[in-house]
Amino acid sequence: MSSELPGASELVIGGIITKPGSSLEYKTGDWRVLRPVIDQEKCVRCRLCWVYCPDAAILEVDEEYVTKKGRKYKVSYKVNYDYCKGCGICAEECPVNAIQMVPEYEKKG
Repeated sequence: MSSELPGASELVIGGIITKPGSSLEYKTGDWRVLRPVIDQEKCVRCRLCWVYCPDAAILEVDEEYVTKKGRKYKVSYKVNYDYCKGCGICAEECPVNAIQMVPEYEKKG
């Protein structure tokens, strides 16, 4: 056992935040098995994915998007994969099925 690990008496009691505001230091995206992919063509900018994301991993960015039919949007939605845990809530809440959950790693056959 490594001497660098703390002993049981040195561990912080569970549920205590010892360093507030430090969550950005812990990138949790590698927990994912499935990742959301947003189809900008289908997206109607309803913001439901942004509202329901428990990790604030859906970002509203100032990127104009013009659909193939000529509809102009002033914003786009992107996924911050550093923090997305792949829960799929965004895909479930999307009323137009613009978000697909795809395997994080494709098997190579």
